[in-house]
Amino acid sequence: MNSPLSLIKDPYLLSGDTIKEPPEGFFQKLRFLGPGFIVSASIVGSGELIATTTLGAKAGFVTLWIIIFSCIIKVAIQLEYGKNAICHGETVMKSFGYLGGPKFHGTNWTVWTWFFLWIVKPLQVGGILGGVAIILHMWFPGIGIPAFTILNAIIVASLVYKGYYRFIQHFSLALMGIFTVFTLFSLYFLQYTSYGIYWNDILSGLTFRFPEGTVAIAIAAFGLTGVAGDEIVAYHYWCLEKGYARYTGPRDNTTEWAKRARGWIKIMSMDALISMFVYTLVTISFYLLGAAVLNKSKDIPEGYSMIESLSTMYTKALGPWAKSFFMLGAFVVLFSTLFSALAAWTRIFSDMFGELRWIDFSNLKQRKRTVAFLAWIFPALWTILFLYFKLPVMMVTIGGISTSIMLLIVIYAGYNYKYRRLDNRLKSGTLTSVIYNISAVLIILFSIYGISQIF
Repeated sequence: MNSPLSLIKDPYLLSGDTIKEPPEGFFQKLRFLGPGFIVSASIVGSGELIATTTLGAKAGFVTLWIIIFSCIIKVAIQLEYGKNAICHGETVMKSFGYLGGPKFHGTNWTVWTWFFLWIVKPLQVGGILGGVAIILHMWFPGIGIPAFTILNAIIVASLVYKGYYRFIQHFSLALMGIFTVFTLFSLYFLQYTSYGIYWNDILSGLTFRFPEGTVAIAIAAFGLTGVAGDEIVAYHYWCLEKGYARYTGPRDNTTEWAKRARGWIKIMSMDALISMFVYTLVTISFYLLGAAVLNKSKDIPEGYSMIESLSTMYTKALGPWAKSFFMLGAFVVLFSTLFSALAAWTRIFSDMFGELRWIDFSNLKQRKRTVAFLAWIFPALWTILFLYFKLPVMMVTIGGISTSIMLLIVIYAGYNYKYRRLDNRLKSGTLTSVIYNISAVLIILFSIYGISQIF
């Protein structure tokens, strides 16, 4: 993110004073990447580290196709949200208000549906918060998991409340990069153990089958891996706060505006595609480790033993010394997810409250006060849920199922962005439209099938 909410006058306000021409050179463009990697930081903790490895542990290699499919297919939808942000410079919930369908108390049905689906989502992040507490408890067994849960909630709340987002996010991404390299390192050395992976294993994962008893976790993994429904929505906000829309300027009929918009859309697309490559590589690596080690040893991550089970993916490949390094990496990844999720949730809900007319979102002072308030409320809720259920894998799985349902609304809105609201001068080519339509249809079919199997 270019700068936190507290460091600029208003990240969502467009004016002629903020216009900036998009850079031309490759290395100059790299300076303006970021929203996709912020989203990646929130993906890796719940999707890759927990849901993906658990699916591999339960199903073996058979559901590898779901992981690849989930990571690649959603980026087409994500790009439409980025384009909408650049074209209109408006927030997601405000844009939902322009969609068709009934309204209740003056608010579009999509906003209300999203609100009610989010009731389940705190379970997911509560599970992640519990995972961080479990790691700290393993390091310092003299302090109980509940105490660490409360402490982590206070720390993440105070960081988002104070607006220390930029430093922490960059620091977390750097450490997450180290953990990613370590994961690839472990996957390589796994080949020299009895848990080695062979081409027949990979091919068995591309047969489009669901093993018995794995539908729920498979649907959760589909909802959580890659850019999930909530991450696609969050990406819209990060594109705004990065400055893509501000640099483009208020939409008008000039050729200069259209040229700037196309230039910033290219940079946004570059950001989304590069980050997709990174998180796809990480996700596949996590899945293969889970399928190769945990499935063969019948060690299914669950309850307070989740982190202990996950650490065996590394100790089996590299030896007992790797456990400490894994725990450090897992802590960084999960904490980064907590922080990214809270930063996104405070913005999404403030925007939602504006559409529900509970606050005036356009009032910067009122919006910042709401963000600060929610920065404490959500961690408190996550803490209560984890201390009550004490089952992080189950909690993340339920959140993932909810996210799969959210994807249906995300696709509906994305269709409207692409075919009804996007400026004609920014329309993409035929091939891009075909890819988008195929992606949307496949996601809808997959989500409906999964939901029907569960309920």
